[in-house]
Amino acid sequence: FGGPAGGDGGRGASVIFEVDEGLSTLLDFRYQRQFKAQRGEGGQGSNMHGKNAEDLVLKVPPGTLIKDAETEEVLADLVEAGQRAVVAKGGRGGRGNSRFATPRNPAPDFSENGE
Repeated sequence: FGGPAGGDGGRGASVIFEVDEGLSTLLDFRYQRQFKAQRGEGGQGSNMHGKNAEDLVLKVPPGTLIKDAETEEVLADLVEAGQRAVVAKGGRGGRGNSRFATPRNPAPDFSENGE
């Protein structure tokens, strides 16, 4: 048996709102109300880590309030150009099988899923 060689998975993308002074309305969000950030790539053989996903940055005009849809709690009040609010942090990538090697089990055939 060869040793384990599975690398860790990449970090998932965060969802970020960012103020863009060039915008004046939220009209761009009228027809697309759901956004989904990408997953990180899975780990590869030879202990190669998977790529982290690119964060999903949504541009909004100054004066935008970000609220929790269920509780109506204000999460962010975006007023200054370039101001950002992370509303969903990307998950940690899973651990590859090489992380689980022990003297008793030098070639584990399992890994851990990411968050």
